[in-house]
Amino acid sequence: MPTSDLLTADRIDEIGALGPTSPDPAALVAELVGAVDAGRVADPDDTGYALLVAADILVRAGDLADALTLTTRAIAEQPEDDAHARSMRGGLLLRLGREDEGLAELTALRPLLETDPDATYLIDDLAEAGHTETALEWLTGALDAILERTRTQQHESEDAQDEAAAMIYGLTQRRHDLREEMGLPHDDYDNLADRLRAASDHALGALDDGPATLLFWPRAEFDELLVRWPALAGSYPTTWDEHRAQVERALANAAELGATDLGVVAGSVAGLASFAEQAASDPTDEETLDEYADSLDEVGPVTWPPGRNDACWCGSGAKYKKCCLPRSRD
Repeated sequence: MPTSDLLTADRIDEIGALGPTSPDPAALVAELVGAVDAGRVADPDDTGYALLVAADILVRAGDLADALTLTTRAIAEQPEDDAHARSMRGGLLLRLGREDEGLAELTALRPLLETDPDATYLIDDLAEAGHTETALEWLTGALDAILERTRTQQHESEDAQDEAAAMIYGLTQRRHDLREEMGLPHDDYDNLADRLRAASDHALGALDDGPATLLFWPRAEFDELLVRWPALAGSYPTTWDEHRAQVERALANAAELGATDLGVVAGSVAGLASFAEQAASDPTDEETLDEYADSLDEVGPVTWPPGRNDACWCGSGAKYKKCCLPRSRD
């Protein structure tokens, strides 16, 4: 089969972006579903994704019943990776008045809020169906459980700690936004959300003057950075996982604001130390960090975003769609 006949991940993304403003959403849905029916999806792993994008277009067009059919099919196509589809299906069941079925579907997925940093889509599906009180209850319960776990399990692996930090960030932000929508006053978790959001402003602020790249520290360098210069603890989050999540979110936000030619440059402790020594400057000073990033930019940044199926920019070795891409939604 000619490559040009295949439905690629990039084309699925393009269709998803066109959906909200397309004058003919039915044609977009037909292209996606037709490719699935004909076995023309370039990467079989994207079959369920294509069906979910088609379902989302139908939801925006008000065709909830047909969207439900496609989400059910997406679950059948890829049952090993169906949580997002099941959540979407649960939300659609709620919106179609099938309350018991919808809540049962979503309740079965509720434990993911305590283990999966990307599972806030459950909250979105509940809230869009008008179940904001339930969504708030689930967010609060998940935060309580994760924070209690971090207090009682002092010897968790570094990866487990990183994952917990990412979940706390995502859950506090989503809860804060939901409470604002509900007109509720600030509480302790809202205050925590504000503090965590302020920390991420450091990364986003680097784009204020127009640079197209952000300074990123690979895992080993990030750990060494905070050990060598503890003063930088106020400028960066406590974990590498949260650091790369902040960079991903900052780039995604910049893209939404119209920024182009975005990328990341990987820093090193030795490189920063050498740069600061030559410049006779303080390596913990923000101006020094910005100038160091500019010097790396001259060498050549890693272009952002990579393709969904390409290696992630953070250097993890995983595909972008399975690694940092979901972090932009937290």
